Amino acid sequence: MHCPFCRNPDSRVIDSRAADDGAAIRRRRSCPECGRRFTTQEAVLQMVAKRSGVTEPFSRDKIIAGVRRACQGRPVDEDALAQLGHQVEETIRATGGAEIASHEIGLAILGPLRELDEVAYLRFASVYRGFESLDDFEKEIESLRGAAPGGP
Repeated sequence: MHCPFCRNPDSRVIDSRAADDGAAIRRRRSCPECGRRFTTQEAVLQMVAKRSGVTEPFSRDKIIAGVRRACQGRPVDEDALAQLGHQVEETIRATGGAEIASHEIGLAILGPLRELDEVAYLRFASVYRGFESLDDFEKEIESLRGAAPGGP
């Protein structure tokens, strides 16, 4: 690890601690050359394999942005979106793989979103599953009605 002050290629770890609920490690370091201290954070990168074949790092912010679009005009606050993003990230990390298909992320979003807001769920599912006709919407609405408490 290069010192950010003098660019010395060597540094000594003074302290290590878990950060972000164990998803990262925070290290306090000291430079033997200039004597200054600095902090680094190491995190495991989970990669997302997109349908096009491109891979990119997983981003909770992208999950929240997509769900926010589906929730536009709905009574869903930012805290609920942040919780959903955290829940999806935990589900993704629990798979244990270094790379996950974007399709799996979509599936991980659908469950919590359905509990959060059914209209937003229907909007998201219509794009994610590529609804092409009213029949697709009707089938999904029937499935929502059948799963609702006190439903038929």
